[in-house]
Amino acid sequence: MDLIKEPYHLFSEPIRYINVMIDDIQNAKDYIYIETYRIGNDTIGIKFRDLLTKKAKAGVEVKILIDAWGGSGVNNNFFDALKKYGGEVRFFEKIKYNSDIFTRSHRRNHRKMLIIDDEITYIGSSNITEYNLNWRESVLRITGPMTLAFKKIFRQDFSIYNTYVFVKANYLRLIRFNQFEIVRDMPSISKQRIMKKYIQMIRKAEKTVTILTPYFLPGFNLRKALIDASLRGVNVKVIIPKRSDVGLVDILRNKYLGQLHLDGVEFLLYLPHNLHAKVMLIDDKYFSLGSPNFDYRSFRYMYEIVLIGSEYLIVDQLKEYVTNTIENTEMFNFEHWKRRSLINKIFEYILLPFRHLL
Repeated sequence: MDLIKEPYHLFSEPIRYINVMIDDIQNAKDYIYIETYRIGNDTIGIKFRDLLTKKAKAGVEVKILIDAWGGSGVNNNFFDALKKYGGEVRFFEKIKYNSDIFTRSHRRNHRKMLIIDDEITYIGSSNITEYNLNWRESVLRITGPMTLAFKKIFRQDFSIYNTYVFVKANYLRLIRFNQFEIVRDMPSISKQRIMKKYIQMIRKAEKTVTILTPYFLPGFNLRKALIDASLRGVNVKVIIPKRSDVGLVDILRNKYLGQLHLDGVEFLLYLPHNLHAKVMLIDDKYFSLGSPNFDYRSFRYMYEIVLIGSEYLIVDQLKEYVTNTIENTEMFNFEHWKRRSLINKIFEYILLPFRHLL
């Protein structure tokens, strides 16, 4: 058994946290709730499904909420045995290939949580699939009473999985637990609560702002906050993969890198493979960790969730995580950026009107 004793444990390697998750699921006695953007019809997805089926057969309450878009690789038949033993599986906002495809159907549930027995919560960046086995992720395992807050959030999400009209304020309330805040977003052009919280945190930064994200397409207000922080002497560092799994985003993000570099924002490119972490660290004191990318789509169109706080047991792990990540990066090369090909520049402008959808 791969036992974790710390109340907060940060994982970066999928194989490691998958093994610990499996141990925790095997020991579940009352319930297992999973909310995820994607479950793969692959070795990892099948392994989780079969274990959850076994637990449901043993009388444990099993509920799974999967985004219909991200979970398009599996269907209801994939979970027949689980449902036979009382497990419940819901697909969040099933896709309708009609006029809704770029309105409601584009609004996806990107949250990623696992909650077990009022005791254990996982929150972070990773889906349940072998697709990301060699990526660098950010997943936090939490034990203790804060699990009750995540349990409530899951049940709310599970209840509105296919509901068009509901009182959104009830599902967006800021949740405070000791020194922590749980901030949620739903699709909105005006609210964008996580983005506004990020801007607030960046504006208060005194020494450092460190951001790790796989997709970097910040809107004007976020770009301004980063530039303003740099101009007042804050060391602003953004760590992104040299090549993510979404090539179009990589092309479009290049449009922003040069000017932000000139304004003092430092970019580091992660080399080994895809960096899929979603983390912000302010002054080595305050952190945000959760599901959103640093882009238009996450803040405007997605159901997202972050945990924000100042718990030193988490901050210390994130500081080490950032240091280890930086060891495998290279600096952004401004001269090389200026010499990028004309075709790349053309594609940057072609893709710009679609930045909200990427």
